[in-house]
Amino acid sequence: MKSEKAAQAAEIQGQLDAVNGEIAGIDAQLDAFPGWETGAFGTIGLNFNRFTDWAKGANPNSTSTTISGSFNGFANYDQPKLFWRNSGNIAIGWQKLDTDTKEGSDTDLEQVADVFRINSLLGYKLSDKWAVSALADYNTSILSNFNDPGILDIGVGATWTPFENFLVVIHPLNYHIIMGDDPAFENATGAKIVADYGATFEGITWRTNFNTFVPYKSNDPNLGEWTWTNSFSANVWKGIGVGIEFAFRKADIETTATQNYFLLGLSYGF
Repeated sequence: MKSEKAAQAAEIQGQLDAVNGEIAGIDAQLDAFPGWETGAFGTIGLNFNRFTDWAKGANPNSTSTTISGSFNGFANYDQPKLFWRNSGNIAIGWQKLDTDTKEGSDTDLEQVADVFRINSLLGYKLSDKWAVSALADYNTSILSNFNDPGILDIGVGATWTPFENFLVVIHPLNYHIIMGDDPAFENATGAKIVADYGATFEGITWRTNFNTFVPYKSNDPNLGEWTWTNSFSANVWKGIGVGIEFAFRKADIETTATQNYFLLGLSYGF
């Protein structure tokens, strides 16, 4: 009886393995099926400190507050001959420090981060790896100095996709539009280059994006700019986890220094 039951179990297991194989094949087809793919993840960092009559401290009666957050979202549409990729990034933050709370006055939250960027890439596929494409890319701030400056790039060229989730945009025909009150900076033509990669592995979502504009007017370097942004989100429970985001930026129209920010906090992705 034991031998007969073992033979029956082996037969049932074989049928089950065959069905699971068919299900896996269907899942692969669904994953490759063209259409809309959307997603988003963000990070929020909160830090509250208060000391009262803490004699060992340099400021025994003090409070400090930091509130910061970032959001990354995308909506991509894919067809055998056409794709349309849209993404956006927001990073904002405030900070407050009061080193003498017994004075009776309270300090206000001051803005310490303000980033807003959206872009849209439309392409027609010539092959599995190459496509002709058009890109619109806009970046500014939203809490203060909105559109002063604001930078809009509109251009056409080619997009190279060497492997899944990685693309390089090469647009030699690009118009760089600068909006704001500073008359020292003018619109310009040049090349727009974007490299973007995003993936999820072992519960960690990673997105890295390098974005640059190189003007053809070589005697005016103030028009050039580049930004490199990295975002990580580690899923701990049902989309909730720990997130890290940092970025570096160089744009003389905004400041001659190399800008950067770093954010660590609670994250949520969906």
